[in-house]
Amino acid sequence: MGTITTLPNGFLVSFEYDRALTYRIKAIKGSSYDRSAKAWLVPADTGSELIGMLVAEGFTDLSAMSPEEYGEIPEMPQLTFPINLKVTPYDFQKEGIAFSVQNRRTLIGDEPGLGKTIQAIASVVALNAFPCLVICPSSLKINWKEEWEKFTDEKAEVLTDGIKNTWPYFYSAGLVNVFITNYESLKKYFVRDIRTPKGAKMKLSDIVFTGNIEHFKSVIVDESHRVKEPKTLQSKLVKGIAHNKKVIYLLSGTPVVNKEKDLISQLAILDRLGEFGGLKTFNDRYCGAKYYRELHYKLRTTCFFSRKKSEVLTQLPAKVRQIVKCNITTLEEYKDALADLAQYLVQYRNATDEQVKKSLKGEVMVRIGVLKNVSARGKVADVVDYVNDIVEAEEKLILFCHLHEVANALKEAFPDALTILGSDSSAERDYAVKSFQNDPSKKVIICSIKAAGVGLTLTASSRVAFIELPWHPADCIQCEDRAHRIGQVDSVQCTYFLGKDTIDEWIYSVIQEKWKISEAITGNTDDTEISVMDSIIELMQTNINL
Repeated sequence: MGTITTLPNGFLVSFEYDRALTYRIKAIKGSSYDRSAKAWLVPADTGSELIGMLVAEGFTDLSAMSPEEYGEIPEMPQLTFPINLKVTPYDFQKEGIAFSVQNRRTLIGDEPGLGKTIQAIASVVALNAFPCLVICPSSLKINWKEEWEKFTDEKAEVLTDGIKNTWPYFYSAGLVNVFITNYESLKKYFVRDIRTPKGAKMKLSDIVFTGNIEHFKSVIVDESHRVKEPKTLQSKLVKGIAHNKKVIYLLSGTPVVNKEKDLISQLAILDRLGEFGGLKTFNDRYCGAKYYRELHYKLRTTCFFSRKKSEVLTQLPAKVRQIVKCNITTLEEYKDALADLAQYLVQYRNATDEQVKKSLKGEVMVRIGVLKNVSARGKVADVVDYVNDIVEAEEKLILFCHLHEVANALKEAFPDALTILGSDSSAERDYAVKSFQNDPSKKVIICSIKAAGVGLTLTASSRVAFIELPWHPADCIQCEDRAHRIGQVDSVQCTYFLGKDTIDEWIYSVIQEKWKISEAITGNTDDTEISVMDSIIELMQTNINL
């Protein structure tokens, strides 16, 4: 709706654009639009009747509300107890862990790249709140499993149809403490029935959950802005699963995507909405009422914290590399290509004639390239999901790829994206660089590893992502350094998308090893120009059943 503020000689009426209501106000003699306040001024002597009607229609009378109440935001608490982790969190992450342990039902709102995952994991470990359920986007399930096992000694398992009904036994047997699923699978794993009368709107009370949800002592909801709409089935399912849990962590760098009301569903999932006066009071007081300072104060003193990169930059390394593993959508094609490669690897291994061996090596290299390409195409869906979250967080992103097919799929998914590809002219590339650097609305630039790997400055972004891996480790560094160069004021996050159980994992492991060798010898990873192909062939001969 909107709000009404009583003035000495009239009323200030604020609302989202409504053509019919605008005409009603314009018809009032003496009414005018105040551009600075972005609201309509309505005289008391001619507009009182309309104001009474608006209040009856649901407008909030701010004059009848108590004054805005807020105070000084307290400092973040310090972590004063040890936590059994395999890594040492940064100091600002320790503060986030302390806050989350202290408040238990928390919305962790740090900017992307600051480690919301480790803060949530460490908090669950500190509270020994097992078993834990992680609800996340489908593209991040594998990543969550590996993060749990990277940071802790806990065993994590992604829920699948194979353990749909038996997963509680994994916990009771002491085999698994953490279970991971995506939003779209909640109904399949945790709902017995939905009993909504025909023609009626579905309510949470219509959903009959399985008794298994009672096992969980904690719930982590990643990218929680995805459940900002309380009327959606996903939001209702998350709220039902989280009900009565004493430990709930929502993670989102953009908890408020559009308006203040985006918080309502998330606060309800945390069972915190009552601390803000309930649904009606929240709507009246904070949605359009501009009591933002009070809302911020209440959030920060009860259940929310958020830090920007600029606030903790001194604690961050110049570059942070992150791996995101994807379940490729081209798995069957990949298996066929792998079987074909295996035949040539047998011949290559058994060849004794040098000329024949050299020829066979060429065939092997071609088929390794095919494997790499099949994996790249199979990662596109997860990459698109990831990019959407980054763009929603109002961040810029540089995407590196090699295949024309992958670049075209990305352009189709993001038609407004800029490009620096081999087919672009010099003028087009120059326009893309300038637009990306200077136009805040240009969030994504799709780059060819070769065409954009050197000589360009793209410091408007502190995020670089690779859909495909180059053959030379130095090419990775060169691409990362389009953002990590003079003029960059942030730590640069470099994300590598790897197909799970594919050649990507082997290539990345070899690249990492080459970086370490170069660092040890020269003190600089930038000058590594060693091809990874020989190492890949050796790895594949060792790991493929020939």
